[in-house]
Amino acid sequence: MATPSIAVIGAGLMGHGIAAIFAASGHQVSLHDPDANILGSAKERIAAIFDLLGWDPAALSNVTYVAAFARCVAQADFVFEAGPEKLEVKRAIFKALGEATKPTAILCTNTSAIPIGLIGAEVADKSRVVGTHYWNPPHLVPLVEVVQAESTSLATVEKTIALLKAAGKSPVHVRRDIPGFIGNRLQHALKREAIALVAEGVCDAETLDTVVKEGFGARMAVCGPLEQSDLVGVNLTLDIHRTLIPDLDRTPGPHPYLVELVAKGELGMSKGKGFRTWTPETAAAVRKRLSDFLAQSARALKEKKR
Repeated sequence: MATPSIAVIGAGLMGHGIAAIFAASGHQVSLHDPDANILGSAKERIAAIFDLLGWDPAALSNVTYVAAFARCVAQADFVFEAGPEKLEVKRAIFKALGEATKPTAILCTNTSAIPIGLIGAEVADKSRVVGTHYWNPPHLVPLVEVVQAESTSLATVEKTIALLKAAGKSPVHVRRDIPGFIGNRLQHALKREAIALVAEGVCDAETLDTVVKEGFGARMAVCGPLEQSDLVGVNLTLDIHRTLIPDLDRTPGPHPYLVELVAKGELGMSKGKGFRTWTPETAAAVRKRLSDFLAQSARALKEKKR
């Protein structure tokens, strides 16, 4: 069987990493971005990924950088859209993909939270539209959530999962097309309570981060929340919930504390202040710590799978 050809739409934060993954796995990859500067810098950024993970640099030649959208996707067996997280943009891309691709091409959207059915609404054959939620950075985080919309065929899901597994990823099947899928619903449920605790003066942001990193977060990479509940006993989880659940934050919509931070322009590391205060040096240290940890984990996982 011929190796499926890949097209990636969007060469920015996520797209260049997705292109690198498939190029390293032996696929021919066509990469497009409407911004010539972003497309022009992608080759160097992809080479940096190969260098970081020790991948064979010969596979860099598997990527073709294509300025024309239609030419990029015309012969692809799988197309991965990695455009901005805006419904109107993604929907327009998918409308164009429905017209420019082979009828057999599988059309994948990398969205963090937008329901897949909304993104593919204007594609004639919706059975070939599927969600593939990679995590940032995609070349370092193994998980990909493969989201089945109401009209997505099971064959599309199965082919996509097989492709991702062969490329060394850890795909999971999300059987209902709900906002945020699985991972982001869990992540932002945690963030909602975290913001409320800080807003209510229970602790400051630094303390909260310490509790997560040096408490339950330290075990979550090897023991998921339901696995841990089974480990300690589901009856203990029930006892805790009877006391705790009624007291959890129930603010409708985004917490006012978060809204106020954004209104004040306190957007995080890029501005020097968000929930916490940052200097260029402390921000760079966090980015390096995260990158080094994820790269080490990715190498260890690769060795484990050999």
